[in-house]
Amino acid sequence: MKNTVATFLKMKQQGEKISMLTCYDYSTAKLEEEAGINGILVGDSLGNVMLGLPDTISVTMEDMITFGHAVARACHNTMVVIDMPFMSYQVSVEQAVMNAGRLMKEGRANAVKLEGGAAVCPQIKAITDAGIPVMAHLGLTPQSVNALGGNRVQGKTEAGAQKLIEDALAIQEAGAFAVVLECIPAKLADMITKKLDIPTIGIGAGAGCDGQILVYQDMLGLFSEYTPKFVKHFAELGGAMKEAFQAYDREVKAGSYPAPEHTFKIDDDVLEKLY
Repeated sequence: MKNTVATFLKMKQQGEKISMLTCYDYSTAKLEEEAGINGILVGDSLGNVMLGLPDTISVTMEDMITFGHAVARACHNTMVVIDMPFMSYQVSVEQAVMNAGRLMKEGRANAVKLEGGAAVCPQIKAITDAGIPVMAHLGLTPQSVNALGGNRVQGKTEAGAQKLIEDALAIQEAGAFAVVLECIPAKLADMITKKLDIPTIGIGAGAGCDGQILVYQDMLGLFSEYTPKFVKHFAELGGAMKEAFQAYDREVKAGSYPAPEHTFKIDDDVLEKLY
């Protein structure tokens, strides 16, 4: 059955953990759905892992629509959430609603995600009032990396922790159906999870959250430029892929691939008639 906003809420209420992964292409999305993943986030992390950018700032609405639609075509049961990229919702409430609508219509999203707390509550309320589910995102918010002074754990001070709690309650009141908690102390994430009626999805926020999300290239060992502390490699596919590429390279250069079993035949009498 299709995972929906109602599914996520019911899972929290029943104490069932929610699994989410990022995805950016049809083939991988199909595998994630077959594996039983509850939700896929088409994250603006595609700027890093797909486009080779140093951050998520340069990712555009067109990027999110293109990659999002590819993922959505593979998903019949998995909820597809598409990130709203930097400056696609900060300018005005009207801009936010219009761009959220584009992600739903053109990207075929089931929900959208945006970063921020109380400051973006007017946008969250307006988007949800338009019938579009919103997942919020607190803690380390990559689009604000310059303002935060880098990729740092958030909420370690009393003031910082109190702000996260207040922001979480505010975005819930504004209508968000779930919230990603990124890179915050585990005990704080557990406290926020217990205070909220909506599900929390953790990434670097401990096991007390209602669910977890990882960038799939990270958990498969495909992205080696840096590995956050919270990432576990569930497989080392990067090394296996490199070995396969090297084997292909060797066989092509040695002339052993393609072998006869990889080729198509033609009758010799046909060839004899050619000039």
